[in-house]
Amino acid sequence: MKTIAIIGAGPGLGLSLAKKFGEKGFRVAVISRNPKKLALIVNELKKLNIEAKSYVADVRDLSALKQALDAVKQDFGHIDVLEFSPYAGPTHFKHVLETTAEDVLEQVKGYLLPAVLSVNEVIPDMINNASGAILLTTGISAMVSYPSVGNVGMVMSGVRNYATNLHFELKEKGIYVGHLSIGTVIQAGTAGDPDLIAEAWYNLYEKKDCFEDTFPQEINPTKLSN
Repeated sequence: MKTIAIIGAGPGLGLSLAKKFGEKGFRVAVISRNPKKLALIVNELKKLNIEAKSYVADVRDLSALKQALDAVKQDFGHIDVLEFSPYAGPTHFKHVLETTAEDVLEQVKGYLLPAVLSVNEVIPDMINNASGAILLTTGISAMVSYPSVGNVGMVMSGVRNYATNLHFELKEKGIYVGHLSIGTVIQAGTAGDPDLIAEAWYNLYEKKDCFEDTFPQEINPTKLSN
């Protein structure tokens, strides 16, 4: 069986991703700093007969994050899909004219550096096996100008640039790298229902005919294909 590790998992998008990949036969490892939310996710998955295990780690603590990923590999043997989507706001949003170096550093520590470490932890095995997928989730400020989230946009666009470079370097090695940029409030029962986003992510992963997309698709300013 394949294993997906979801970093920054919560009861919204994280749970929806876990259910979607789980129903497709994946074992699920969920990582976040909140043990209560993790327990909720695992309990929900077990009700659906999806094999799942949780790992407590604050993504800003790179040592703890590495330990969690090492534990996933020890427990499941391998990580076939890495999905990265920790929460980036909105309490941390700063207008570009009010953004300080500290505001940017906060986002770098909470999003960019954990993304790099997480990818580094799975790439060697994926290259060795000539298979695997890395799925990086950002906000729409990664792709278009949003001055109201100046500090976040700088980092999200950095993650997108990282994903793009990974895509071109790893596609010939049998590894799919995908980027999904979300441009809506994630809320159940709305156009931004996390189940709909999880469906879009799985379709992107399954088809592997496109590096990136936006959710909803109507806001997509560019689209890179293989």
